[in-house]
Amino acid sequence: MSAIPVLMLLFSAAMKFTGSPQLAEGFGHLGWPVGQALGLGVLELTVTLLYVLPWTRVLGAILVTGYLGGAVAAHVRIGDPFWVQVLLGMLAWGGLYLRDKRLRELLPMTR
Repeated sequence: MSAIPVLMLLFSAAMKFTGSPQLAEGFGHLGWPVGQALGLGVLELTVTLLYVLPWTRVLGAILVTGYLGGAVAAHVRIGDPFWVQVLLGMLAWGGLYLRDKRLRELLPMTR
């Protein structure tokens, strides 16, 4: 379950390092200067790696949630659908819930 958001975030971060015309088009659509791509790519890669590493996975999940929250806000601002970003956040936390016993103890599923 965790692999889906990790792969999507890694792909998205990698695209921000390409400088491709599609990148410029996407940033233009969002109303962002393309010069912000490198910084966002580094941020996205950093929070994803923190999520993947076992000893920082909870911090990483919190930071991934914040990053995806910014993505949701950007899409809401221009009237685009934002369900993909919400779904990635849910998958990230769901995967962490299944991997981390401490989180299951903190938030037990009860009837």
